[in-house]
Amino acid sequence: MAISKDLLEILVCPVCKATVELKADESGLKCVECHRVYPIRDDIPVMLVDEARVEP
Repeated sequence: MAISKDLLEILVCPVCKATVELKADESGLKCVECHRVYPIRDDIPVMLVDEARVEP
């Protein structure tokens, strides 16, 4: 089961409040501003700053 489009529309980065987008491999949600990637575990986005990693 993938993340619903409705959920993606309301989720924002907890650090900078920018939009997040689903990565191509569907392994996480990437912030368009600060480039943090929040993991998805068991079809649930983990929107915790401590769990995020920064990607270029």
